[in-house]
Amino acid sequence: MIEMVAALSMLIGLAAMLLGSFGLLRFPDFYSRTHAASMTDTAGAGFILFALALHAGWDPVLIKLALLLVWILVTSPTATHALARAALADGHEPQLGKRTS
Repeated sequence: MIEMVAALSMLIGLAAMLLGSFGLLRFPDFYSRTHAASMTDTAGAGFILFALALHAGWDPVLIKLALLLVWILVTSPTATHALARAALADGHEPQLGKRTS
């Protein structure tokens, strides 16, 4: 049962990362693309690390995976926020309400 949950979590993580890569290609501006990359990177890596933790069981590897998950959950949104603030400070305005086909 645990192996099935781990496999499902791995597939969800991989699907999230795949959908995020499509978002990088399809979204119109920097801020939308940054949001897609950040959300799918954090969610995808979180699901994959959860699957690896389930697969590892109660092992010292579990501590390393948990620390890695906390690291990603803290640094990825922080880095994305810093990129967005730097772009806004540089004068890169978001495309509000503009649609490009």
